[in-house]
Amino acid sequence: MAGAAHSSSAPMAGGERERASVADWLAVMAGTLGAMMATLDISIVNSALPTIQGNIGASGTEGTWIATSYLVAEIIIIPLCGWLERLFGLRTFLLVASFMFTGFSILCGTADNLTTMIIGRAGQGFTGGAMIPTAMTIIATRLPQHQQPIGTALFGVTAILGPVIGPLLGGWLTESYSWHYAFLINVPVCAGLAVLLLVGLPGRKPRFDLLGEADWLGIIGMSLGLGCLTVVLEEGHREQWFDSALIIQLTAAAVFGFLLLTAGQMYAKSPVIRLKLLFQPVFGSVVIMAMILGMVIYGTSYVIPQFLAAIADYNALQAGKVVMISGIPSLMLMPFTPFLMRHLDLRVAVAAGLLILSLSCHVDTEMNAMSTGSAFVESQLLRGVGTILAFVFLNQAAISAVPREYAGDASGLFNAARNLGGSFALAGIATIQDQRLWFHSRRIEETLSANSVMVQDYMAGIAQTVGGAEQALRTLAGVIRQQALVMAYNDIFWTMALLTFCVTPLVLLLKPLPKGVSAAPMH
Repeated sequence: MAGAAHSSSAPMAGGERERASVADWLAVMAGTLGAMMATLDISIVNSALPTIQGNIGASGTEGTWIATSYLVAEIIIIPLCGWLERLFGLRTFLLVASFMFTGFSILCGTADNLTTMIIGRAGQGFTGGAMIPTAMTIIATRLPQHQQPIGTALFGVTAILGPVIGPLLGGWLTESYSWHYAFLINVPVCAGLAVLLLVGLPGRKPRFDLLGEADWLGIIGMSLGLGCLTVVLEEGHREQWFDSALIIQLTAAAVFGFLLLTAGQMYAKSPVIRLKLLFQPVFGSVVIMAMILGMVIYGTSYVIPQFLAAIADYNALQAGKVVMISGIPSLMLMPFTPFLMRHLDLRVAVAAGLLILSLSCHVDTEMNAMSTGSAFVESQLLRGVGTILAFVFLNQAAISAVPREYAGDASGLFNAARNLGGSFALAGIATIQDQRLWFHSRRIEETLSANSVMVQDYMAGIAQTVGGAEQALRTLAGVIRQQALVMAYNDIFWTMALLTFCVTPLVLLLKPLPKGVSAAPMH
């Protein structure tokens, strides 16, 4: 891997420690900028989705593929990045990815039909996804150990801010200009990224000999398994899960893919990704916590706008501003994270982050039908603090838990786990919402007796206001549904709070790092 031998925390002559060069920091800037752009594009279309659907003639169900195709492609490419880095070299790989990402962004920004949009979004996912784990690899291999906390903090903040800023930026561009700019904004950013890559990273010749030695069973199996699993999670609820022949077929394909991946682990000389890392207690616990973290990050950024739209009648831009609140603590804590990473025990930081995240979700379990965006301010501020503590320090734990030569594999697995957590969250949220909405609606109806004088007086009052008994019944049904929906959202937040709290004891498996030493991959 390019620059792998560069980093060292060993003292230099005269007792001075090695310091990263300007080129090294430019490489780190390129990595973090690419990661932010990739995470931003996951959510930037969420607020613009209704407008995009109307412009390209897509139905609501078809329109969901504009978001799903990106996520599916991204989750396939992320674990493959370690192998692709070794094949092409880090600079060439990232340059190709950034140029292709620009091309696919232009394709999306000029699309006038659903097929073109889905092709463009899938292409964005493949190429943008490559920029997330490679950012961690650059930090792990280009910076000396004592300077890695700064790089890790930069990566953590940008990766956290991406999903948070996305809905706000997408909503603002759509309302003020046009939805096309939600994609075309990537063009100047990619141009700057390419310059940073050319200056900051050394080039090397591709190793095409690795194609003959490649773990093709693993590559095909991982692409098939992760791709089909993500589609199942995204579309399962809409397709009524296993009542659908499509979901059954995709599940079977996912199982077959994971069997191929397993065969590759056993028979390939050099597996495409080292799944054996998952069986190491330290790294395995990091992956589980990363998955839960992904559930909370992507789950809350999805649920809060849905709640505000359904209950408080917020538009996309208003909801995006509420989601953005969680980014405020990230910006405020950013200057202090390198200091915290050097002096705060890894286990304490991760435990504190997860417990704060759990508390933030618990705070949101008290919502009612009168709640507006202001009701989420406290929980969003807590969520911002918890996210940066958990994410940055888990990221630190991931690359420190494995030898340096496995940094790419660890990065791919860590980021894939976080994105899979997001997919599990969206699938679970849709299912819980429907089931609990039905449950709470029936419970509320059971408390309303037609013979109750109070109910009869209430209905008579409504009938006079809305003009008739039939309209009164519809109004009552709407009130029942609204109350039940609020309760269902409260249940969703309670579930996320409980899951986060339950995985917190896994921090006991993490290894503390010596004070003053960063999370460099150990030799």
